[in-house]
Amino acid sequence: MKRYLIMNTDDFGQCRSVNEAIFELLENRLVSSATIMPVTPGYEEAADWCVKNKVDNVGLHLTFTSEWANMKSRSLTHGASLEDEKGYLYANCKEFGAHAKPEEVRAELEAQFKKVLDSGLNLSHVDNHMGSLYGLEGECYLPMVFEFCVRYGKLPFRFCRNYYKDDALLGPLDFPETKEMIKNISSLADSLGILIPDYLLTHPYAPEPGETYESFKQMMIRKIYNLPEGISETYIHPSIESEEIKFINPTWQRRVNEYRLMKDDDYRYALKDADVMQITYRDIAGIRAGRL
Repeated sequence: MKRYLIMNTDDFGQCRSVNEAIFELLENRLVSSATIMPVTPGYEEAADWCVKNKVDNVGLHLTFTSEWANMKSRSLTHGASLEDEKGYLYANCKEFGAHAKPEEVRAELEAQFKKVLDSGLNLSHVDNHMGSLYGLEGECYLPMVFEFCVRYGKLPFRFCRNYYKDDALLGPLDFPETKEMIKNISSLADSLGILIPDYLLTHPYAPEPGETYESFKQMMIRKIYNLPEGISETYIHPSIESEEIKFINPTWQRRVNEYRLMKDDDYRYALKDADVMQITYRDIAGIRAGRL
């Protein structure tokens, strides 16, 4: 079986610096897609650009957490269980899981879907910021999310049907209960006709001690050569280097490096040399049907 890679850029719409990086990467087809955050300050700029350029590989980044102290976001519905005492989304999945009420989660899901669709975006898929809806720190809301995916055209969703253990790939999720959850959720997705990748691969969000651009690049290139057969998704959080991103994000250097990597000839060569085809979420149906 061939090896396919969906390289998604998360946090589209976070701020101007992130938007500028993603605009370039999408325009030059250096990544598969981006997922947009409907609750962040740069949303309107990102959405307007997508509509103007008729972008068809942008997805919805369902956002229920707001982790950066210097840039906090509020929910669209202002459900009391979704926001902290200052009126902001919770900083992490544990706090969200401890407080969120299902009826307010449902209302916020509906509002976030409605906002991006009313903006004129042609959604290619859906995913979830920080995995807050996965149920790893509280109730699993993915069955509820899948209802909306079905309602709006059986939109594909970022998840996985198989657990793949590598030294840095989903290692924290190597628990029997998590593997059972993956099995159950992927079976539900299949029953609803919601397409998902075979594997979901990740890497640390912050630079490792002593990390340089070159060491980070080599780590990512090794992942390309070690991809399992089938359809894998991984994601990055690119940004141009700016005072804005340095103020917002203490891990800004990794984000700048991820942006740089997508344009690096060595990385582009590795994809070709390893015979890995970079695809979009819209390609999954063709692959499953044997047309790609």
